[in-house]
Amino acid sequence: MGLLRSLFGPSREEIWRQLCHETGGEFVEGGFFKGSKVLLDHGEWTVTLDTYTVRSDKSSTTFTRMRAPYVNADGFRFQIYREGLFSGLGRAFGMQDVNVGYPQFDDKFVIKGDNESKLRDLFANRRVRELIHRQPRIDLQVRDDEGWFGAQFPGGVDELRFSCVGVIKDVDQLRDLYDLFAETLDHLCRIGSAYEDDPQVQL
Repeated sequence: MGLLRSLFGPSREEIWRQLCHETGGEFVEGGFFKGSKVLLDHGEWTVTLDTYTVRSDKSSTTFTRMRAPYVNADGFRFQIYREGLFSGLGRAFGMQDVNVGYPQFDDKFVIKGDNESKLRDLFANRRVRELIHRQPRIDLQVRDDEGWFGAQFPGGVDELRFSCVGVIKDVDQLRDLYDLFAETLDHLCRIGSAYEDDPQVQL
């Protein structure tokens, strides 16, 4: 165990338990069919951190994700990711590329949404921009439920969702990510795009 730790550093479980200790979260042990996860509360919302794996015939890729269902008051949707990460994603959902008026931010990220005014309002929040900058890999978006193989959400409930390739084992990065979710959800409430109610969804 000591040799493995010296070669690969702390395990995911160690880092995620440390995150729970620092934030008051709950570490939930995985089972045969489900992996471990972390539950973090912010107000009435529950933020879930876990991993999932996409398999193909010859390979598999593991992703880290963070999710928070919330009551979407006005149907506002957006997506932000680093320039060059995707190509053309989002156009099928009627979302347009938007510059939000901060050149150093606009140059590094692709920002899409269905309401330009609300996008500009959201990303006028300096704290949101700073926390996004701190994530070396980021795809942050509002999306509907995950269909047949994921959570089924009640009407009016959407999900704030982050994902990136790989397993994040940096407690500072994970704490920043949780702070980003908290700040984003709070700001969505302030601009009338989220309610603070518990959405009653179990992930």
